[in-house]
Amino acid sequence: MAPRKLLVFWVVFMSLFFFFTDPPFASAENVNFDFPCFNFRNLTFLGDSHIRNGVVGLTRELTVPSSSAGTVIYNNPIKFFDPEANITASFSTRFSFSITNVNPTSYGDGMSFFLSPNNRILGSPGGYLGLVNSSQLTKNKFVAIEFDTRLDLHFKDPNDNHVGLDIESLTSIKTADPILQDVEFKSGNSITAWIDYKNDQERLKVYLSYSSFKPGKPALSVDIDLSEYLKEVMYVGFSASTEGSTEVHLIENWSFHTFGFVPTRPRLQPHNVSDTDVVVSPRIPVSGSTNKHHKRLGLGLGIAGPAFFCVALVVFGYVSVSKWMNMRRQKSFKAEVIAGPREFGYKELKSATGGFHSSRIIGHGAFGTVYKAFFVSSGTISAVKRSKHSHEGKTEFLSELSIIAGLRHKNLVQLQGWSVEKGELLLVYDFMPNGSLEKVLYQESGQGTLLDWYHRLNVAVGLASVLTYLHQECEQQVIHRDIKTGNVLLDGNFNARLGDFGLAKLMDHDKSPVSTLTAGTMGYLAPEYLQYGKATEKTDVFSCGVVILEVACGRRPIEREPGSLKMVNLVDWVWGLHSEGRIIEAADKRLNGEFKVEEMRKLLLVGLSCANPDSAERPTMRRVLQILSNEAELLGVPRVKPSLSFSSGLPLSIDDIVSDCEECSSPTSSMCEIIIN
Repeated sequence: MAPRKLLVFWVVFMSLFFFFTDPPFASAENVNFDFPCFNFRNLTFLGDSHIRNGVVGLTRELTVPSSSAGTVIYNNPIKFFDPEANITASFSTRFSFSITNVNPTSYGDGMSFFLSPNNRILGSPGGYLGLVNSSQLTKNKFVAIEFDTRLDLHFKDPNDNHVGLDIESLTSIKTADPILQDVEFKSGNSITAWIDYKNDQERLKVYLSYSSFKPGKPALSVDIDLSEYLKEVMYVGFSASTEGSTEVHLIENWSFHTFGFVPTRPRLQPHNVSDTDVVVSPRIPVSGSTNKHHKRLGLGLGIAGPAFFCVALVVFGYVSVSKWMNMRRQKSFKAEVIAGPREFGYKELKSATGGFHSSRIIGHGAFGTVYKAFFVSSGTISAVKRSKHSHEGKTEFLSELSIIAGLRHKNLVQLQGWSVEKGELLLVYDFMPNGSLEKVLYQESGQGTLLDWYHRLNVAVGLASVLTYLHQECEQQVIHRDIKTGNVLLDGNFNARLGDFGLAKLMDHDKSPVSTLTAGTMGYLAPEYLQYGKATEKTDVFSCGVVILEVACGRRPIEREPGSLKMVNLVDWVWGLHSEGRIIEAADKRLNGEFKVEEMRKLLLVGLSCANPDSAERPTMRRVLQILSNEAELLGVPRVKPSLSFSSGLPLSIDDIVSDCEECSSPTSSMCEIIIN
């Protein structure tokens, strides 16, 4: 039989087959499963979730404060609505969990049990509980019970220990404090939770206990009709997240079942069904008369042809509309930036980078990988930044493009152009032949030219100049949020050029900064930024102060003490020498004293004043520029490093914030990245 005829035969055959047999979901079945312990067979693990010794971990177990998000989802979709009977299922679930902290002074953010029509739900770290994306708060649809361990005023949390019902938003419909039932989420003890929803009563209840006995009184009771949120098919699972924390979320066991569907067929007794299998009743065929069979055959043949044609028409229409919408979105995007930098062709950039060959890689940024590009037609060299993932990187791409395209300063990396073809997001910059300040400062001995004192001082002045421009001279203030030596590039004359605006935020000068998700690099983050998540110009000043100290001392922000496991904080180390009147001893020994003592003293003291733990005592970048340019007097720096005080409990001590980085085992990897999409 010819292939084309065979295809037609199978289409007609399958159409008749499905017509004569009942639909696979002719009637809904109640579902029941029980996991006394876990394995990989029945679950989907996303993000940082994992399994160890039969226990599910939702976040990473690290001794160093970090940011993490993980989700685990039951593989099989579960029916919650029977369209034939117009019945929404009730459900009940029971699970045991624990929330522990390697560092007792660290906390946040919590976990949740959720139901969602999406089986790929994975959100951002921090207060987003791994449920929603920080840049698309309304994208994920869900019904969730949150077990929150951090007070987040952005989501109107009542305290740092509460259970709440969330529907498609992290602002809870209703919350309750489990401490009223002597349950503390952060105790580290195993807690058993029961969640019951009865559709006929339109009521959801949450019970919590340290024991395996269900208490008589619920911790949370909400009168609500979930029928409009429980779709025909849903997925169930757990999610959790942390932000600058060592909190670990574990699920020890889990059982779940739906009820309320009325069986419409006799059930056969299942055999050899494990306790992790879903119980589904087998189908029983029903015979009919020959006459009815012939009628159904004729009717089936009459319907199969038109039905197949309609399906083909719908598929063709869907593909056509999708292509049209994609072209429209691309044209709209191009229209937004048409007045900006040049649009490059994808083929041109691919050719210039040797097909994005690994040998052309010159660095990595918040947005993606950076390649060296040779343009044969013009004989020029550029740097091309390529996104890691087209969807996740689009927010950072638009952020960087919209910000840097409108900025002009001699100490900024100049954007040449962009491309959005082939699902790739690409930015083209001026090429910086001397690479990053980090690379030059910390290169192995004998592998390059040591940065002399004149160039170091020039780098500090250039960085202060460009930050003054961003903070005070732009129409809209720009907070960079990721000032570090890796993002300070050096041109052919070793002038500083600030780049990587993937984390930058625009704000009006007359508006207070809004709360944002903590982002940046450990060792450069201001204490109040880690505490409150608010990026201000003073958080950039703190990071700049750390960079200035690196330039003067030739040491990383966090380094392991030679011959010891102790981690040394650069700011603390320099301040210690200052308190003893020996601050000049902090100067980079590789300079061999080839610098002006007063200039070195000034640079070190400017670095300390910028890195003051008290943000109110830090100077503006304009004042820093004036001091380094000898246009203003040096600020007084206290001999003893100021102590921190916050209105609420600090998640980390100041030593933990900038010193406790146990993952940093070598001088070449002495910083922990905290990057959030």
